[in-house]
Amino acid sequence: MQHDHASRPAHRWKVLAAGVAANAAFSVAFSGIPMTAVLMRSGYGLDNATLGLVLGLMGLGIAVSELPWGLLTDRWGDRPVLLTGLGATALALIAMALFAAPSPRHVPGLGWLCGGLLLVGLLGGSVNGASGRAVMSWFAEGERGLAMSIRQTAVPLGGGIGALVLPAVALHFGFAAIYGLLAALCAISALLAWAWICEPPAAPLPSGAKGGADEQRDEPLRDARIWRIVAGIGILCAPQFAVLSFGTVFLHDFGHAGLAAISTTMVAVQIGAMAMRVWSGRWTDRRRNRPTYLRACSALSVLLFALLGGVALASEGSVGDSAALRFALILLLAACGVCVSAWHGVAYTELATLSGAARAGTALGMANTSVFAVCFLTPLAIPHLLTLQGWPLVWFAAAACALVALPLLVPPVPRRQAQAKASNAALSRST
Repeated sequence: MQHDHASRPAHRWKVLAAGVAANAAFSVAFSGIPMTAVLMRSGYGLDNATLGLVLGLMGLGIAVSELPWGLLTDRWGDRPVLLTGLGATALALIAMALFAAPSPRHVPGLGWLCGGLLLVGLLGGSVNGASGRAVMSWFAEGERGLAMSIRQTAVPLGGGIGALVLPAVALHFGFAAIYGLLAALCAISALLAWAWICEPPAAPLPSGAKGGADEQRDEPLRDARIWRIVAGIGILCAPQFAVLSFGTVFLHDFGHAGLAAISTTMVAVQIGAMAMRVWSGRWTDRRRNRPTYLRACSALSVLLFALLGGVALASEGSVGDSAALRFALILLLAACGVCVSAWHGVAYTELATLSGAARAGTALGMANTSVFAVCFLTPLAIPHLLTLQGWPLVWFAAAACALVALPLLVPPVPRRQAQAKASNAALSRST
């Protein structure tokens, strides 16, 4: 669908706003529900292992559906996929409010909760690739880092809203209210997509986007460089999901922190991630140094998670007696969460640039399949790591994942491309 006002250059910001709204609405569900982990554990009568399975199922649904949704986006367009996915996700959440919410008189079977979260993930997987392709189609190379990073702020924005609102809603109104609220957010974002998302005009954008070059790119599924970055993105998400899925449990069980302190910490993580994503997108657009930035984020994540593991190891059994130690753990966890969440917009821009805007839906679908497969596996693995050696092992394993991801996120550049880049850089300096 092509709106009359779509020919205006300023319309691309409405497209971006609709993409942010769609991602934020789904992120409130995806990132916010784990913020209620302590209340979910008691409300549904779960142990840690079952809790890990439940928290991972939405990620499994997203992982399974991301690539098909991405392929459909490249074939059908952004708008039909977003409207279908968001509308169906809202209906699935309404069904959860009716059949999968515990009450003082009745706790639904585990199958209802697991099936509902899996279905929400399968349907919500439509959001990421479609909104990313829309941004890549409407913005030119010099703006894409900023635009994609702004779009990626929707994930911590939604997570921050979820951390701030959902635990209180669950505590005072129950999980049925949570699922109903999430359904309403998805419906509102679907309305914005209907109003603003459309295909860009055929003429080049004012900033000089080159659609023809995009059309000539190789199929992402056959590009080894894209697969390498996809693997790096997924692996580096493991420590991020460790913080998002079990960070509240860590602060409650190990750090003996109260609900207010836990919620404040997780909100701070999401706000910090939002700020860093916007800044990093703009900074790397100006300096054209996305690989260097990705390398720095990975290395710093290794150091921070190793430090958190070391402090947890040194303080086992003594946190409850020391407010200062508890505060140090909170600060370290927040720093880890911000650092390991700051790079997404830059990495997705690099990936989509390699694939070309016309194939961005497929490439982003590949990345999100990797991301949410890891999202499913991480909560499943953490209870087993806790059984082996406790929280220090969890955070040391997170540091190891960041270390493995570091070389994958920055694939080697073919020699001819490297020489061409060096020549262009020398020419730009001379002029």
